[in-house]
Amino acid sequence: QVQLVESGVGLVQAGGPLRPSCAASGDFINYATGWFRLAPGKIREFVAAISRSTGITRYADSVKGRFTNSRDNAKNTAYLQMNSLKPEDTAVYYCAAVRSSYIFSSRSPYEHWGQGTQVTVSS
Repeated sequence: QVQLVESGVGLVQAGGPLRPSCAASGDFINYATGWFRLAPGKIREFVAAISRSTGITRYADSVKGRFTNSRDNAKNTAYLQMNSLKPEDTAVYYCAAVRSSYIFSSRSPYEHWGQGTQVTVSS
């Protein structure tokens, strides 16, 4: 079991960076992690995912080249470095974890979710 807590809520101008983090309790090393976001009027969508130990990543096309997903297993923390932010990136960002050696871009495999952190990008 893991519990996830996101931090890094922020308001930033378009073009700026933010780096939300996801702190985990429990046996974090056994879990792949992902980031999803929920914007007003939209469904929760996949953003990025990273494997539990090999560092393999996957990104949504909308963030590829701008966002970087990483993790520090010694600190039980995952990070989402977001650069060149756009107003359409405004959303609540959620961290999720699944006990697996694979990574997933769909919501259903993920077993644990954080409470979400608000990211607002102004134009």
